[in-house]
Amino acid sequence: MDRAKMTSPDSDAFHVISTGQQTPEQLAAISEQIIHYADAIHLREKSWTDKQLTQTVSKLQAKGVPLEKIMINHRAAVAHNVGAKGVQLTHASKDIATTRHAYPELHIGASVHSTEEAINACKKGADYLIFGHVFETRSKPDLEPKGLTALKNVVQQVDIPVLAIGGITPENTTDVMETGASGIAVLSGVLLAENPLQKAAAYNNALRKGGERRV
Repeated sequence: MDRAKMTSPDSDAFHVISTGQQTPEQLAAISEQIIHYADAIHLREKSWTDKQLTQTVSKLQAKGVPLEKIMINHRAAVAHNVGAKGVQLTHASKDIATTRHAYPELHIGASVHSTEEAINACKKGADYLIFGHVFETRSKPDLEPKGLTALKNVVQQVDIPVLAIGGITPENTTDVMETGASGIAVLSGVLLAENPLQKAAAYNNALRKGGERRV
C-alpha cells in the first residue's frame, strides 16, 4: 500500500479527543454537533472498560459519527473489534510494529514528546504523530511546553503528518500551521467549551486560514 495515500487524510486535520470528564451520552451528543468539522473523534478514556468503549462507539454511530472518524486510544484490540478507523498509541501502549503486524487494517497514530520519539515512531511504521504539548495547558501545569520551534523541528525530521496538541486555540492555530504541521488535536477547547459547535467552527476556520498560508 502506498504510504502517502494512507497518511494523506491527516493533512490539515482536526482531531477532537475525549477529556475523561464526560459521560458517553454527553460525548455522543457533542460529537453529533461537531462531526461536520472534525476529522476524527478520539476515545481517550483510561478508566473505561473495553465494554464501555465498545458501547460508546455504538452511541457515537447512533449520533451519525462514522466508524472511519473514530480512533481508540491505546487499545488496539477494541479498535479492531468495533471496526474503528484506528488506534492512537502512547509510550505505555504495545509497540507500533507489533500493533501493525497484529492489526494491519488499523490507522496508527503515535503520541510523541520529542524529536527522538517522533523519528522512532516514524521508523516503526506510525501513520501520523501527535506532538505536544506545544503551548501551556491546564492539564499539564507543571510541565514546560515544547513550543513552536520544537514542533517545527519534528515536522522537518519525519515524513509523515504531525498534529500539534496542547494549549491549541483558534487564535494560535495559524502559528501552528505555519510550522508545517498537518493539523491540530484538541480536548477541552471543544468538548468543555460553552458552545462546542461554535468553537469547532472557529478551529475549522483557523485551520483553513493556516493551510492557505502554508508554503
